[in-house]
Amino acid sequence: MPLTRVNFAPGIDKQNTTVGAEGRWVDCNNVRFRYQLPEKVGGWSSLVTDTIVGVSRKMFPFVDLDGNRYVAIGTDKLLLLYFEGQLYDITPLDTEIENATIQTFAGSSLVTITTSTAHGLEPGDIVLLDDTTLPGSSGYSTSDFDGKKFQVTNVLNATQFQVTATTSGTPANAGPGGSIDIAPYVRIGPAAQSYGYGWGISEWQGSVAGAATTTLNGALSANSFGTGGSGTNVTLTSTTNFSSAGRILVEEELISYASIAGANLQTIVRNVNGTDNAAHDSGRAVTDATNFSDWGEATVASTVQLEPGLWSLDNFGQVLVATIANGKTFTWDAGGTLPLTTRAATTTSGFATGNNPTATRASLISPTTRHLIHLGTETTIGDATTQDDMFIRFSDQEDINTYAPSVTNAAGTQRLQDGSRIIGSLKAKETILIWTDNALYTMKFIGAPFTFGFEQVGTNCGLIGKNAAVEVDGIAYWMSPNGFFLYDGTVKTLPCSVEDYVYDQLDITKGQQVNAGLNNLFGEVTWYYPTTSSTYNDQYVVYNYGESRQLPIWYIGTEARTSWIDGTIYPKPFGTKFDSTAEGTFPAIVGVSGLGQTTLFEHEIGTDQINPDGTTTIVPSNITSFDFDLDLEGTSGQFFLFMRRILPDFKNLVGNAKITMSVKRFPQETDTATTLSPFTITSSTNKVDTRTRGRYANIKIENDNASQSWRFGTLTLDLQLDGRR
Repeated sequence: MPLTRVNFAPGIDKQNTTVGAEGRWVDCNNVRFRYQLPEKVGGWSSLVTDTIVGVSRKMFPFVDLDGNRYVAIGTDKLLLLYFEGQLYDITPLDTEIENATIQTFAGSSLVTITTSTAHGLEPGDIVLLDDTTLPGSSGYSTSDFDGKKFQVTNVLNATQFQVTATTSGTPANAGPGGSIDIAPYVRIGPAAQSYGYGWGISEWQGSVAGAATTTLNGALSANSFGTGGSGTNVTLTSTTNFSSAGRILVEEELISYASIAGANLQTIVRNVNGTDNAAHDSGRAVTDATNFSDWGEATVASTVQLEPGLWSLDNFGQVLVATIANGKTFTWDAGGTLPLTTRAATTTSGFATGNNPTATRASLISPTTRHLIHLGTETTIGDATTQDDMFIRFSDQEDINTYAPSVTNAAGTQRLQDGSRIIGSLKAKETILIWTDNALYTMKFIGAPFTFGFEQVGTNCGLIGKNAAVEVDGIAYWMSPNGFFLYDGTVKTLPCSVEDYVYDQLDITKGQQVNAGLNNLFGEVTWYYPTTSSTYNDQYVVYNYGESRQLPIWYIGTEARTSWIDGTIYPKPFGTKFDSTAEGTFPAIVGVSGLGQTTLFEHEIGTDQINPDGTTTIVPSNITSFDFDLDLEGTSGQFFLFMRRILPDFKNLVGNAKITMSVKRFPQETDTATTLSPFTITSSTNKVDTRTRGRYANIKIENDNASQSWRFGTLTLDLQLDGRR
């Protein structure tokens, strides 16, 4: 038979079977389609040598009046600035706590701090310590604490918490005594989203806000007994605020108890719910776990924090406006005195936000009228208990701190009707788009007396998460809990050839972690999302609006990001990658543990991943075709085919690529790579010889080494008939 060319349409088709997706590619990773041809994506390089503490949820680029470029980065713990190769910490501080006392312990790096009033801290919070006077013979020096940030290790009670100090000295028993001032970092929210109602919403290690905590007063052995390795009592430092009967969590072990007598939990039972009865040293943290939820137990929604720590970031000229989701609004002035050493605050000179609502789901600055708009906010400013998730409040024009409507200003309010809560918003062409969990509204400036007009333009098209929508060329694209949509003046369903694949593995209960990113250079909208097997974003799906002509072009992959900005003030896109198993290095936090690290990357740089330490990590890519056959005499799959040669055709090839041919006899069989596969292809490879026989065959193109890149052209095969079965 003559040489046969097998053609593939651009995009991935996972709605069909690998045999039924005729003429299509069926799987890929780190591949895009450009000029209708598949190619490996560009590489990415770390912008700084540090990694960021926590998980980034939002980035926002802006420029000051002198042309200086900034990127604000909001994580679950911090508000940072990237400025020309450096990171700066501008996280707002909460109310300072003064003149607390300190207690240190011999042989332990734990330091107990006691405040005169309730501190309101939780484990994992960050505090800035200063003005330290140590109790005598503590083994530490004031420089171990002054001006340093610490992570709260344990919360013992309403007025006592612990931090883990450095072990550079020789800790000794000292205090309580001395004095220290505490400036808590404002709390932003959890690193990940959790399901907040229904049955089986959390495992036993799930947290409940405000649960009582203390420490063990005596060790527990790895057996079924109580303190000291005998009896049925567990002795605590304090039982204040603990349930009269219930259970406690010590490290990863659950222990139940029947009653309390003084500092003793009585009639205990170890290793509850299959947890291990491990050994626990005296002084280990103990948490009242009575209200923690098991699988099969209904949970009170008010006891579980639902949404992750999120930010709304925008600019009012050269002033950054930053709102914590369901929290306060802060500003940072790039034109202020020594701005990079100044924190965002509600008291920024000339741009105070003290009169703003204190509980807002999202905020933005209107693009032409410069109103500060609060979405899902308080009906009574300053009273967080009046927060209405469907209520909108906007400031006076050009005045971000005036909200009381009057005949002499343009402030006002509005309540939306369709949905249970506002999810997110976008500034689009001549309008502001506002999504609830069910509908889409437009918000347009109409002038006095109403200032803004609102119109519902879609229903059953709600937004899955705050950051799951983008706008480009006057068209908004977004991901809903049940499909993809676009708005170009009319809401339309966006046909998707990988929709089942995405939604079958998407963890819908973590929708607020979905992040949409625009890469205008390649005409791509990418949604990064968490699957049911991951706590954080671990997959992505791309709609290529630039290449979609006769049919929509979609593709998929696993190199996930938690936040993204397109190349605007900087020429290349920025993306953030989160690793929950490591700890960030910026800012320096003493005792940091369990907060994870975010790496800030510049994308479309080279072919590989360049890490903060300068090392290189391979960016592997691959794409697999549908299972093709010999279509002879109007039949399909009737004949076995025999393949003798492959003529590779690459538009671009840097380094090597690999081609694997796989065959099978029946559609449901597993692919079997041919004996000679894979074939290494170089720029000088004219053909490769293979002896491939089967009813169906497919081709996989990939790279698995550094400094490699490719764009595939067409597939030409030497095929012949090999009998009928």
